[in-house]
Amino acid sequence: MQFLVHFNSPAVMEILDSIVNTLNDLVWNTPQEMPLMVILLLGFGIFITIKLGFIQIRKFRHGLKVVSGQLSDPEDTGDVNHFQALSTALAATVGIGNIAGVAIAIHYGGPGALFWMWMTAIFGMAIKYTECTLAVHYRKINADGSVSGGPMYYIDQGLGRRWKSLSVIFATSAVICSFFTGNAVQANTVADTMSSAFAIPALITGLVTAGLVAVVILGGIKRIGIVTARLVPVMAALYILGALVILLMNHTEVIATFGLIISSAFTPEAGAFGVGSGAFMVTFVWGIKRGLFSNEAGQGSAPIAHAAARTNEPVREGVVALLEPFIDTLVVCTMTGLVIIITGAWETKHNASIDLNQPDISYAVDDDAAGRIYIEDGIPQNGRIMRYQYPVDTLFTDDAYRNTFTGYVHITEAGGIVSAVTAVDENEVEYTNLFGGVIENAAPLTATAFEIGLSPLFAGGQYLVTICVLLFGISTSISWSYYGDRSIQYLLGDNSIFYYRLAYVLMHFIGAILGLTLIWNIGDVMLGIMTIPNLIALFALSGVVYKLTRTYFTKMADIES
Repeated sequence: MQFLVHFNSPAVMEILDSIVNTLNDLVWNTPQEMPLMVILLLGFGIFITIKLGFIQIRKFRHGLKVVSGQLSDPEDTGDVNHFQALSTALAATVGIGNIAGVAIAIHYGGPGALFWMWMTAIFGMAIKYTECTLAVHYRKINADGSVSGGPMYYIDQGLGRRWKSLSVIFATSAVICSFFTGNAVQANTVADTMSSAFAIPALITGLVTAGLVAVVILGGIKRIGIVTARLVPVMAALYILGALVILLMNHTEVIATFGLIISSAFTPEAGAFGVGSGAFMVTFVWGIKRGLFSNEAGQGSAPIAHAAARTNEPVREGVVALLEPFIDTLVVCTMTGLVIIITGAWETKHNASIDLNQPDISYAVDDDAAGRIYIEDGIPQNGRIMRYQYPVDTLFTDDAYRNTFTGYVHITEAGGIVSAVTAVDENEVEYTNLFGGVIENAAPLTATAFEIGLSPLFAGGQYLVTICVLLFGISTSISWSYYGDRSIQYLLGDNSIFYYRLAYVLMHFIGAILGLTLIWNIGDVMLGIMTIPNLIALFALSGVVYKLTRTYFTKMADIES
């Protein structure tokens, strides 16, 4: 018990947070002008696109033909059909990143960031083709007839045993990342969303979603494939339908919005209140970063799912995989971006409840103020209260925005970390929530945009986003369990799988009831560490993919002729 108390002390948490943030910056943000990870991912995407002759364009129709089942053979090796493999991978990529990631890119980079997200998708299609073709080519047939594949196998078999350390690094990172980014963070986002929308306690949400995840993942990849094949089309259709309704009601502005996106990509301008910096490199980097995070091209996760496809032709699954970034980024992310921009939600302040102790709220206090921001008629006098780094408008005590707040906000710190914030009015009444005009970001920005866009038809458009967050979060957790499942099997053998699945369900519940800013960062670090060995293997094995591609399409041409 003493150890737990000591470990959770502010000083220890501050040190741990500092270490993780430093690692996160090294992996994803160094140098700031153009992060190395962005250079590597985008560089390989351009390289392999040219080497394979723009395969993502030339063979797009062939991918549609394969996923429709026209070339399937039930006697082929594998656990799931092409559509189920695609659905499992899409369940992990089409998710909260499409709702929150696009909003974050536009918030910091302006509308032009969406254009650079499109560029990552185009090159990401070639990357997905490459890694998923290799995954099937080098996959392992298990004793029970099931299959296992992914970067750990094509590193091990394709590069030789002397590269074993790289495959171990990838698999270990994938297991850790599955617990954090793929699972706990999803559970926490769902729990927060259900709490704010319907006042459902996080404990209840965590129990329910953990139970749903357990029922699916304990059945293995075949049950995961069946569930995601049904869930992904429904959740994607629901979200896209809502976006299409908004775009149809604002159809006269769609072309102009596309023009704004393209022009802002090269000559960005800062929006109202300074949202969107107006700097080209900020727009470029945020678009590239969020695009890569959204479609996961090059990170090595999707090949694990596609390796289970029922096929004896590696290229056949590769052309199915290249559809992923198209669906994820060019369709779903574009819908999100257009809604956010057309409704004007991205550069407008919105009335909202302000939880003074939430991590997205920050404070700037004058040095001699002893941790207090004094407020008169809703206006801070000796400091600032900010949400997403932008000052909050006039503060009110009620959601009708009639009674301005006069008093002070008291900020308690321990070890440099804010531990409690309370607002005390002139009558000594305490508040932990106030109300005011704020700039939104992430999922709340998208929800606000849908609420504005659908308001002419009905109130509560934000609940569409709430439902999609629920579905996307659960489906992502289900899919990422399989990534960790195959990785732990590679590291520790078949007997470890059952215990991994139990731990995964437990971590989902823990994620729902805890604050996870630190865990988000740990997951991001592991995601970056996964990517590096995968990219090394993709560069080294690009010649193998080229030969497989040429052989397959030569054979298909002979058959068709």
